[in-house]
Formats: sequence, structure tokens, C-alpha cells
Amino acid sequence: MRHLLSIEETPKEKIEEILSTAKGFLEISRRPIKKVPVLRGKTVVNLFFEPSTRTRSSFEIAAKRLSADVMNFSASVSSVRKGESLKDTVLNLEAMKTDLIVIRHPSPGAARFLTTFCRSAVINAGDGAHEHPTQALLDALTVLEHKGRLDGMKVVIVGDILHSRVARSDLFLFHKMGSSVVLSGPPTLLPPYFKALPAEVEYDLDRAVDGADVVIMLRLQMERMKGGFLPSLREYRARYQLTGERLSRMKPDGIVMHPGPINRGIELSHEVADSPRSVILDQVEKGVAVRMAVLSLLLGGEA
Repeated sequence: MRHLLSIEETPKEKIEEILSTAKGFLEISRRPIKKVPVLRGKTVVNLFFEPSTRTRSSFEIAAKRLSADVMNFSASVSSVRKGESLKDTVLNLEAMKTDLIVIRHPSPGAARFLTTFCRSAVINAGDGAHEHPTQALLDALTVLEHKGRLDGMKVVIVGDILHSRVARSDLFLFHKMGSSVVLSGPPTLLPPYFKALPAEVEYDLDRAVDGADVVIMLRLQMERMKGGFLPSLREYRARYQLTGERLSRMKPDGIVMHPGPINRGIELSHEVADSPRSVILDQVEKGVAVRMAVLSLLLGGEA
């Protein structure tokens, strides 16, 4: 495993290895002293060209818990603002002898582009509307902890599917692991071509969540919308907000997830966001363990 660029191209066996490794790292994160020397002497760069709270912080904490050195790069205060290209930026960082680069970029394929000239390992932390592989892995680990398995699950992904890299990575992962995946959202944000993917498309949310084991709600990515995708937020809330009534349509032990940030009162009602069946903060915890596992496996650390 040289890089982690997408779930679509990651074999099922490798996904299982990452999840198994992450389970072990969960225990480390729950210790009083949360530090192991697995990656001592290694240098990890967080190269983020888009805002991030959970992903960037999670990668930083994961690397530090493995005893790696971490450099955080923000495009807004770098030479990128002076016109420096992505390639030149990365080559200059690599001249400082980095070992791994975690990149988030608005352009699909940016992480793969780095692998054409980088000697460092590369992790895709989100590239445009393409993929976000570690988010899918932490989602899977969360479901495993709460449900005990991934095969045979009904997983419903709801909302702005069109602009969501999370939706694509989750779809590929849960399908590979034997779950049935249902996509739900307004037709403008869930075009017909999604029917070619290994998932059922259901525009009626009430029908979609019937008997669901897992519902993953997505944020409306207004910053990526350059047209009339929605008549109004009021109509979107009426048709696609997960409410207490819709929660009751799921299986009694069904769980609710969200990659964050949450827009309370839009995709989730306050009642559901704070429900005991909401495992959103559990996802954040699992994110650190999953990223520790990926960093360790890519850099050859011994757990």
C-alpha cells in the first residue's frame, strides 16, 4: 500500500486490514497516555487548500499520537497566494524531507497528481466532489462498533449527493463490504446517472429510510452550487430533513451519522441530532483511530 487515493480502487482485503488495525488504535486513544513510538522520526505534512476542522485536526492528532512530526500547511497564508503552483509547493515541501503528505484540494484528481512526481506517500483527504476515503473508513468502523458487522446492512445516504465526495466513498465501501446502499435526495442533487452506480436511487425519503440500519445525512454544499438547485430551504427541510417521525421508520436499533459540519434545522432536526441514536461524535473518535491506522500502514510502522 503506497498511497490512499480512493475507496473505489482499494481492494476489500486492504479495507479489512485498515479497519482491523484501527480497532487496535482505538485502545491507544482511550489510554491516559495516548502516545506510541510507531512513527518516531517520520514527518507528516497536512496540505489543505480548503477549510477543515475534523479531518485536519484528526490527521494531526493521529500523527502526533504515533510520535510523528507534523507540519500544517494552509494555502491562505502561503506562497500559493503569490501564484506558486501546486507542484512547486509540494516539491519545496518535499525538499524538507517529508515522508507523507495529506492533501485536501478543491480539484478532483489533485491527490493522484501528486503521486506522479512525489517520493512521499500521499493520502487523499478530499478532492473536490470525487472521494474522501478516510471518511468512509471511519464511517465503516463506526457501523462495525455499533452493529457488529457491515454485510447485510441497509445504508441510506441522504442529501446533496451530487457535490459529496463522502457519498461516493461511502457508497463504494459499503457496497464492497456487502451492504445495500440507497441514495436519496432531490433530483437536482441526485441526477439519473447515479443509477449506474451500485446503489438504489429513491427520491422519497420516507420510503428510503424504511427499515434502514444506518442513515448518513449530508450537508448542503451551498458553496459548490452555482445555479437553482433548490426552490427553497423550506421545501428542502420539508422533504429531506431527518425528523423524529422519519427516525421512527428506521429499524429500532438504527443509527444516524453525519460527516460534519452539521447544519442543525436543515438536514437534521435538533431532536435527531441530539438523539441517543445519533453517533456523530463517535464518528469523530473513530476518525483518529482510522487515520492512525492508515498513517502506520503507509509508513511501515509496527503497531
